[in-house]
This record gives sequence, C-alpha cells and structure tokens, in this order.
Amino acid sequence: MKLIRTQDAVGQVLCHDITQIIPGVTKDAVFRKGHIVREEDIPVLLSVGKDHLYVWENDETTLHENDAADVLRELCQGENMHATGPKEGKIELVADCDGLFLADLERLRAVNALGEMMIATRSSGFAVKKGDRLCGMRVIPLVIKKEKMERARAAAGGPPLLRLIPMPPRRYGVVTTGNEVFYGRIADQFTPVLQEKLSEFGCEMAAHEIVGDDCEKITASIRRMLDGGCELVLCTGGMSVDPDDRTPLAIKNTGAAIVGYGAPVLPGAMFLAAYMEDGRAVCGLPGCVMYAKRTIFDLALPRLLAGVPITAEWLAGLGNGGLCLNCPECRFPNCGFGKGV
Repeated sequence: MKLIRTQDAVGQVLCHDITQIIPGVTKDAVFRKGHIVREEDIPVLLSVGKDHLYVWENDETTLHENDAADVLRELCQGENMHATGPKEGKIELVADCDGLFLADLERLRAVNALGEMMIATRSSGFAVKKGDRLCGMRVIPLVIKKEKMERARAAAGGPPLLRLIPMPPRRYGVVTTGNEVFYGRIADQFTPVLQEKLSEFGCEMAAHEIVGDDCEKITASIRRMLDGGCELVLCTGGMSVDPDDRTPLAIKNTGAAIVGYGAPVLPGAMFLAAYMEDGRAVCGLPGCVMYAKRTIFDLALPRLLAGVPITAEWLAGLGNGGLCLNCPECRFPNCGFGKGV
C-alpha cells in the first residue's frame, strides 16, 4: 500500500473498505475494497474523515486483510457451516444445521497468540441452532506478511479448528428408581422434566419403567431398554451414598464402563456417565435435575445426543465455571455456567 492525499486519489484503487458511521442509523462500508476513486467520491471520503487514503501497491510478500481473513477461514471452517463474504476485513462462519459446536481450544489459542490476527468463537461445547453465528476472524493490520499467515497454518495444524456435529433425535429410555415412587407413596415428578428437556431436541421417550430399590431389577430394566433399541438410557433416583441407593451398582452390573461418577458441577455433583461396548450411553441423574433450572445434565446432554463421548477429562474440566448461580431470571446458555477456560 501507499498513503496519498485524498484529493490526489482519483483513479487509484482502494485496498480496504471505507466505513461510514451514523449513530443509530448505519455502520457500513460506503466504498468497498477495489473501488476506483472518482472525482465525485472525494467530498464523500472527506466527510467520513478520510483526508488520506491507502491505495494498492502490489507486493508479493504481503496479503490484503480480506485475503488473510480467508486464510483464517480455511483454518477454522469444518462441515455444516458456511462463510460470509469479507466485510471490513472480517469473515464470519454460520451454522448450517442444529448441532453441538466444538472448538479446539489449544490450537485456537496458538493461532491467536501469534499476534496481528484474531479468531473469536462462541463458547465451545454448547448446542447451536441453524443460522447461529459461530465465529468471526480477521487480521489486525490492513496488510500482513504472507510468512505470518504460514505460521498461522503451522500453529493450527491438520483438521479444522471448529466442528459442528449434528444432534439427530434419539430414542431414549427412562428408568425411574426408588421404593417411594414404585409403591405409589409419591408421584414421579422426574420423568416429565426429562421429557420436556429432550423434546427441545426432538427426542422421543421410547421406554419408561418404574423400579424399586432393587439392584438386579434396575439392571434388568436397563438391559431391556437397550435390547429394545434405546440409544440412550437415563436412570433417575438412587444416586447418593445412602444404603438404599442402588443405581450406580446397577448400572455397573449391566457391563457398562463407568467413565465418571461425580462431577465438579453444582447442581449435579452425583452425576454418573457410563458406556456400553457399542457406544450407547447409560447415565445416572442426581435428584437436582428434577428441580433445578440448570444442572450437569444440561451440559452433558448435547454431547450425549451428538455422540461425542463424555470423558473423565471433560468432566474434570467443568470445575471452572461449574457453579450455577441460580439467577432469578435464567439466561442459560447465555451465561457463565459450564464455560470454564
């Protein structure tokens, strides 16, 4: 680029967008990159505060901000998302479907640490809707060295930094445990809560059984649901350390591998996640899921539906941000719950 007086710019090619801001009315480019300046453009350019302009001088060692932003787009863009056109040097990625949004935080941090460039994403690990913005990216200067963008490629490494994994509707089963429900002493208030939460994702409850505090019967119920084709089994009740609470042992006795019993999340400390050999999940849900607005289950459910394994490492990482503040007006997921770094 070279810098020249605006009055001398007639016939020159703009190398960046020129933005006009009218508070409360507009913030948009009045001239776009590549525009050839005309005589009648001079008063307009002066009115938006441009006494000098950068015009394009070809340099084989540098990239224009739009081209550099497209390099960042290549590093980020995975399946099920599309890119907007560059605007004022920025490109955004938008979801093409409902799904679980995941960002590779370590590699994302490595790219952002290079300086002179930025990629800002929405929080990883949460469900998004079709049409939601996933991220925005740009370089900071108007031009940047090609060598710097090659360093970004090296820092990002192989696969795209971002993934959007569809969450197809799942057929699930619910095993309600506890003598108090089995013998009709109290009504089952847990199952309707689960049905409401999963219906938001189009899921259908394919099986429901109420079982007393009998370990063998709970195990048999889980196995019947799996044999009947349930893709996910949720067990409610019996998750604490009281002598009558048999659900964790019953899940273990199905042959499922328990990846975590207990999570650094409140509400939801007594959550249990286990997987059968074929990858289907069996979970034990603590009582808080029945009455608290948001719990560990809200953090785990998108992964369960997307088929992304819940791991001990992921559970351990929930501690930072794992305390729900139980706000009078719940704005989840637009809050800090579950968004530790």
